[in-house]
Amino acid sequence: MKHLKNRLQSGETLIGCWLNLGSSVTAEIVGLSGFDWVLIDLEHGAGEPKDLLHQLQALEHTRSTAIVRVESYQKERIHRVLDLGAEGVMCPRIYSAAEARLAVSGMHYPPLGIRGVAKMVRATGFGKDFASYKSGTAENLLGIIQIETKEALDELDEIATTPGVDVLFIGPADLTVALGIDGDLNHPLFLEAVDRIVKAAKNASKAVGILIFDPADFEKYRRQGIQLIACGSDATFVAAGARELHQTLSQFKNSPS
Repeated sequence: MKHLKNRLQSGETLIGCWLNLGSSVTAEIVGLSGFDWVLIDLEHGAGEPKDLLHQLQALEHTRSTAIVRVESYQKERIHRVLDLGAEGVMCPRIYSAAEARLAVSGMHYPPLGIRGVAKMVRATGFGKDFASYKSGTAENLLGIIQIETKEALDELDEIATTPGVDVLFIGPADLTVALGIDGDLNHPLFLEAVDRIVKAAKNASKAVGILIFDPADFEKYRRQGIQLIACGSDATFVAAGARELHQTLSQFKNSPS
C-alpha cells in the first residue's frame, strides 16, 4: 500500500491524471513521471478489464497510487478491481445516497460491507498478507464518489456523511451537461455547485477531487480546498506530443531548402 488515503487525510494536495489507453507501457511511463496517483479508467477508457492486471503490475514499482474507475457501483465490479490490487475505487454516475452506500459497501468485508472474501488474490500477496490486508482496508482503501448528476447534488450532505465515502469527486463534463450549461466551467450554476460540494465535504470531514482541463486552474481549485486534482491523460499526452512534433517537422518540410 502507498497510503494515499493517509496523505489525503493529513491535508496534502495530491496531483494525478487519467490512464485511458489500456496500456501497461503508458501506465508505467506516467507512473515513473512522479504523479501522486493515477486513475485507470474502465468507464470510458480504451482498455478492457483484462488489461487492468498488467497496468497495476506496471505501476507497482512507481510512486503513483493506482485508483480504478469502474463502470458502475455493482459490487462484482468493485470486488474484482480490488482483488487485483487497486488502492481506490471511483464510482461514476451516482444518483443518490443509497447508490453511494452500495458502492462503498462493496469495498469492505463484513461487517463494514459486503465484499466477498478471497484470500488467493494479488491484493493479499496471494494469501501471504491476507490478515494485514483485511484489517487495513478501512484505513487504506479510498472510496471515491463522483458528483456529476443533479440528483446527487440534491443529496450531497447524505452522500458526504456516508461511512466509506472518502472523496466527493467533481466530474465537470457530466455535471455541466446535467445543469444544462454544457462545458461552461465559469457559469454561476457550476460555480455554485462546486461551492456546495466543497462545503458538504468539509462539514463531513471528507475530501474533494476534480478533473481539470487547464493546468492554470490548479491554484484556483486548491484555494477552494480541493485536494485530489487530476489533469490530462496518457492519451492526451501522446496526442499532444504527436501533434506538436508533426507541426514542427511540417514547418521544416515546408521551409525553403
